[in-house]
Amino acid sequence: MRVGLSGASGFIATALASELSARGDEVVRFVRPESPITSGPSIRWDPARGMLETDDARRTGRLDAVVNLAGAGIGDRRWSETRKDLLRTSRLNATDVIVGSLEALGATTLINGSAIGYYGSRGDEILDETSSPGEDFLARLCVDWEAAAERAPSGVRVAHVRTGIVLDVHGGALARQLPLFRLGLGGRLGRGCQWLSPISLTDEVRAIVWLLDHELRGPFNLTAPTSLTNADFTHVMGNALRRPTVLAVPRAALAIALGEGLVDGALLASQRVVPTRLLESGFTFRSVDATSIVTSVLASSN
Repeated sequence: MRVGLSGASGFIATALASELSARGDEVVRFVRPESPITSGPSIRWDPARGMLETDDARRTGRLDAVVNLAGAGIGDRRWSETRKDLLRTSRLNATDVIVGSLEALGATTLINGSAIGYYGSRGDEILDETSSPGEDFLARLCVDWEAAAERAPSGVRVAHVRTGIVLDVHGGALARQLPLFRLGLGGRLGRGCQWLSPISLTDEVRAIVWLLDHELRGPFNLTAPTSLTNADFTHVMGNALRRPTVLAVPRAALAIALGEGLVDGALLASQRVVPTRLLESGFTFRSVDATSIVTSVLASSN
């Protein structure tokens, strides 16, 4: 299979590219015009300008599928109005360019990024792919992001990956938290009652490959089958590292440090998500809950 990949330098996309290459697929990376020359085939593009280099596309040849994971990092910095605009435009512009280029690329499958932020913060409610969207900033962004992908040409299969909290020691939230937990400074965030829906990086990549390989379309929650509260996750981390986890970071302190938008919209959002459609399709998880995820990723880092 020949797979186009946007956001190719990102945490998830880097692991996905390695997995696809290891099994014999050819990865064609979408790169910015100013990016260093890659070792493999690539297509230059600039989503902000609505540009994809058609000469590159002709040179690389037809693609079977495109996986679109482009977008500025959600939790990288506080959500100023400028930052929120970048979070939106970096996703919507990239998706618009890819959708508009699918016929020229020859691709008949689009696996498009999304997030469980689609559901908003919903307390203890159990959320699957049939649940309604939320109404906050991140939920509206995800709704618009998925709608942009659904404008793909007739005959193109579109699947949306509503990704949860991807755990791995080399990137994402866990990589930022791990040093504190190892020093015994890890603790719950806020009251700790908010639900988390994690997934290992390994299962995230395996699920995307599964969607590439099977004739599946529509939204899929990419989370482990079992969610847990932030307080329980903190306990899991402490047990795995044999460190105390008695500290707590009040919401007020988080808001001062990171801004209320990011804190309420992401860090303290309660999302109890289940991967119903993925399980129904026959996919099996290697790590079914946070304990097994943390145990496996910490073991891999030793």
